[in-house]
This record gives sequence, C-alpha cells and structure tokens, in this order.
Amino acid sequence: MIKWKLIEFDYFSGRYNMDYDLSLVKNCKQNIPVLRFYGWSPFCISIGANQSVSEIDEKYASKKNVDIIKRPTGGRAILHAKELTYSVIMPNSKHSSSKKLYEDISTAIVYGLRKFDSKLNNVQLENTNPNFKELLKESSGALCFASTAKSEIKFMGKKLVGSAQRKLGTTILQHGSILIGQYHKSLVDFLNINEFEKSKLKLEINSKTTEIETIIERNVELNQLQDSIICGFENVLEANFHKYEQNVALV
Repeated sequence: MIKWKLIEFDYFSGRYNMDYDLSLVKNCKQNIPVLRFYGWSPFCISIGANQSVSEIDEKYASKKNVDIIKRPTGGRAILHAKELTYSVIMPNSKHSSSKKLYEDISTAIVYGLRKFDSKLNNVQLENTNPNFKELLKESSGALCFASTAKSEIKFMGKKLVGSAQRKLGTTILQHGSILIGQYHKSLVDFLNINEFEKSKLKLEINSKTTEIETIIERNVELNQLQDSIICGFENVLEANFHKYEQNVALV
C-alpha cells in the first residue's frame, strides 16, 4: 500500500479551489500523493490554461452570480455546479507515466461509481481520442463536455467525467468533474456566440453528456459518492489514506 493524504469534500470559491490545488503542488515535498475533493460556491466556469476568457459572456455570468476562473491545466470550459470535483497531486517519480496515471485515476473512479450504484455498472473508459485540432475549429470546441478523450469516463456513450492533467515541475496535477446534476449543461448560455449556435450546442451537449442523478433517478448523497470513489483509489492505486484538514494557510 502507498501512503496518500486525503482531503475530504467542502465548498469553496473557484479562485480558492484553483489556488489551493496549486499550493498542494508547491508543497508536495514529502513524496506523498494527495487526493482532494471539493465543490464550488458560488457556481463557477473554469476555462483551460490556453483558452481565452473572451469566449465567455462575463456580463451574463456576473448577472447569474457565476464566477469565471482559469485552470492551471488544459482542456476547455466547464460550468462547475452540481458535481463532485476531485484533484490528485502526485510526485512524478511515484508513477510510471502521466498517461498511465490518468488511466489509473479514471479506472479508480469507474470502480467507485460502480460501487456507488449498480445502475452505473455500464460506465467505461473511452479507448480513442477525438481529432482535437478539428474539434477546436467548431463552436463546440469551447466546451469540455462536447467530446470524450482517451481514458475519460462515459456512460452508454455519453461523457460523465471530464478531467485535465498537467505536469508542474516534478509534480503532476490532475483534477476533474464528476457530474451529478444537469446545470452544467447551461454553460452554453454563457458563451459569446449567437442564438442559432447556442441552440445547436444545446442539442449537442444533451446528446453527448449525462450525469449521475439522471442515470440512477435519485438524489446523490455527496459523502457516500466520495467514499465510493475513495474505495476505488484504495483498490486500483493501492492507496492507504491518512485524512488531513484543509489548511487555509496554504493559499
């Protein structure tokens, strides 16, 4: 078993969440991986490190009390609403490769989802990559959940979990959104595109994404879902967790 730090779920602002993940990277000095869970209050749109804020209608976001933040990782825009967000901070020397880590984390989450509810037994990993160069030319290229990358998690062909990873110095940061409710689909309303494009994208995001509560037809108890995902990490990554309190002084 490998010793891991575990930071359990709580709600924070988008700025705090991203700064805290980076602080965990900066303070990753003991060669011990970290698994952290969190939510977003208020709701927040995060965009990838190489994505422009100009793609988002900032006035509309302000009107709806939705924050906008840039992630340190890549990928495209996500509206963080009713979801369980995770982050993994891993010393690069602790895993064989970043790609293998990405796949193993996804496998651990799949294990946890199946444990959480038998109706999620059909979750699986995507085994191919889309043509991202062509995808980004489309209006849907602004949306993280418009496509499923290799080793991301889907249910019956629809994306359920979106993740992004980046190597920062000698440490790997990966964080991702496990979708619970439907409000994430409202991201289309926050894009700086015309109404015709929005109507097309709404059809597309409905056809390409799903969320746990839609699948299991009941409300999700966050702590139960978190515990199931933790179990997945224990079984797939042989993690031996030691709980740590969120250290606000890190930010």
